[in-house]
Amino acid sequence: MKEGKMSAQKLGYKEVMDASGREIGELHNIIVDATTGRLTELVIKPASMLDTSGLKKENDNIIISIDAVKSIRDVIVLESEKMRKRA
Repeated sequence: MKEGKMSAQKLGYKEVMDASGREIGELHNIIVDATTGRLTELVIKPASMLDTSGLKKENDNIIISIDAVKSIRDVIVLESEKMRKRA
């Protein structure tokens, strides 16, 4: 992800897609490393049609490493091959 700044408030409930435009879900929460203050993972409420096999799960959500984020603008775009990297 390119360096830049964005308020956490602007991330709330953003749509999440992969680079091909497939709907992944909606951002539910973010996980931050308390020691470094760096964002480490996204907690996403998955789209109803998303195959979540092979993804890290917590309750009804999926957990995606921040390394998978390609861009954040109107939507959060993930790189598909990095989504399952830490499953």
